Order: sequence, then C-alpha cells, then structure tokens
Amino acid sequence: MNDALLFRDKPVFGLDVGFNTIKVMELTAHGKKYSITGYGMADFDPKVIKDGVIIDPEALAKTTLDLFKNKIIGDITTRRVTLSVPAVRTFSRTVQLPKLEAKELDEAVRLEAQQYIPVPTDNLYIDYEVISTTPEQVELLVSAVPKEIIDSYMRFASIVGLEVLAIETTISACSRLFRQTSESDIPTILIDFGSMSSDITIYDRTLVVTGTSPSGGDNFTSKIASTLKVSQKEAQVIKAKYGLSVSKKQKEIIESVSPILESLTKEIRRMIRYYEERAATDRTISQIVTMGGGANMPGLAEFMTDRLRLPVRTFHPWQEFEFSRLQPPSELEKSLYVTVAGLALVDPKEVFA
Repeated sequence: MNDALLFRDKPVFGLDVGFNTIKVMELTAHGKKYSITGYGMADFDPKVIKDGVIIDPEALAKTTLDLFKNKIIGDITTRRVTLSVPAVRTFSRTVQLPKLEAKELDEAVRLEAQQYIPVPTDNLYIDYEVISTTPEQVELLVSAVPKEIIDSYMRFASIVGLEVLAIETTISACSRLFRQTSESDIPTILIDFGSMSSDITIYDRTLVVTGTSPSGGDNFTSKIASTLKVSQKEAQVIKAKYGLSVSKKQKEIIESVSPILESLTKEIRRMIRYYEERAATDRTISQIVTMGGGANMPGLAEFMTDRLRLPVRTFHPWQEFEFSRLQPPSELEKSLYVTVAGLALVDPKEVFA
C-alpha cells in the first residue's frame, strides 16, 4: 500500500505534440495555485507525423531529447508524462445506456461505438467517463482513438525513456485548464485554434460534445497570402498585426478567410442545436472561449460575437500560475502552452483511483 501511495504521488509533466512543435511543462500545486517548475518548446519537421501517426519516432525523439537538454526554462524533474493526441484524430460523444455492471457496460460501450464510429472497433482503443447516473441509466462520454496512433506515441515515449501515465485529447486537456477558472460554471463553447484545424467542444460541468473545423491558424495565413498576393511570411505578419480588425486591407482579408469562418460558425451552430435538443435542463450556452495560437488574431472575437450573437473572449488562465524565478514566455507565446498546462494538471491519484 505504501508503494502504491508513493507511486501515485510521483510528479508528472505534460507533453503536447502539435503539428510542428513539441511543448512540455511541469507544475507544482500550492492549494488552488500552481507554480511552473519548468517549460519549453521546440520545432520539428511536420513530416514525422502522418494522419496523426508518428511515422518517424526516432526523429521526434531526437528533437525532444535536445529540448530537454538545451531548451528547458527551469527544470523537468520527472520522466512520468501525460501525452496529448489531436482531437481531430479521435472520436468522442456522449451516450446514454441502461445502468449495468462494469463488464456489461464495457461491452455495451463497444456496441454503441460501432454505431457511430466509421472504423472497426478492433482497430480502436475505447475509453469512457461517467458523466451522470440515475437509478435507471448512466450517461457517458465515450472516446476512441485508432490503435496505430496510440501505439506510435508509446514507441516515441519508449525511445525518449518516458513513463506514460495517461494519453488524452487536446481539447480534454484544455477543458481541464478551463475548469480551474471561475467562468467554468456556465455552459460554454471552447475553441482551441491549432495550426491546421480547430477543436470545438461544449463544456457543461464536463465535456458534452466535441467537433473539429478546418479553421487552423495556418489556413488563415494561406488564404491571406493568396488573396493579397504576398508570401506566407508576410501574410503571417499581416494576420498577427491586423487580422480582421480595421485596416486598409480589412475588406479583402475578411473576404479571404470568410469560407473558413463560415465553416467554423456552421459547426458551432450544429453543436449548439445538438446540446439544446439533448439537454435535460434549461441551461443555455452563455459564452464562447477561444484559446490556442490562432485565437490571438485581432478582430476574431468581435467577428464571431457578431455572427453567433454570443460573447466571445480569449482564454487567459495564467493568473492561477506563478513563474516565480523563471523567465515567463511572451504574451503571444503563453497561448501556445494552454494544452500542455492542462496535461500537466493531471492528478496521478485520479488515474490510479
């Protein structure tokens, strides 16, 4: 028993593998506050990942080991890690089932998964979390990931010499960080703007439904570059400096990215309808919270507020975190660490409960 308790209390750090960057962070809890023990980020060749599978784990491991050796601000004190997989490569939804014994529930979840996942269940790792129960039924959040994706992450972790505590979706990690804030007690749409796509979820005390949209930051940059006939580098500067806000090129910029934004708002409206149809209470979605590097584009929040008639704000969770003696990242860079901070918040006691 003592060994088990010690095992549960070993520290853990988060490791987020993005489209072309890898980020790490370790936290130390002080009541409801957290201090940053260490953090860092490094770029890698996006060709090492294909369709969510790490096809060159040795190359990614080399970048990661160099990050640990030369680019960490502070210290990563443990080899025990929580990893993220991109939500766009996973399948998640809530289901309602009769109240069953654990073994029967496992089988019922697999049968339910067969109904909505276009991949043979033998090729998936399937897990679920109980959201609520009544005397007659249980509501679950079911998540499934192709085995080849998870297996490739485990090979990568083995090469680096890491002990994997848990693997979860990027949006799940973001929602854990959101849960630490005072604004998390109302139904909320969370949008995590990545490089190539955006993860969307409805959060109402827990994840309710998730989705994705091809509205990543690089997509915006490419559309601006094509419309204004400038280089990708110039388009990136224009997006970061002016975005959708007032400028000489505002009309052209908005027109260039409108197809992406319309796809995003269409998916959000679809998810709101789903939530309203299935909700057993009169709770309504009251806000949209954006996060990730793409959320920093000027004018984006105002544009979405106008289209969706819901207040939109950018997520700023860092008031609960102290960098103390460490040099903090810039304000723009902080948004890139949202997912990995959520991963670092995983409590080993919950995993081994």
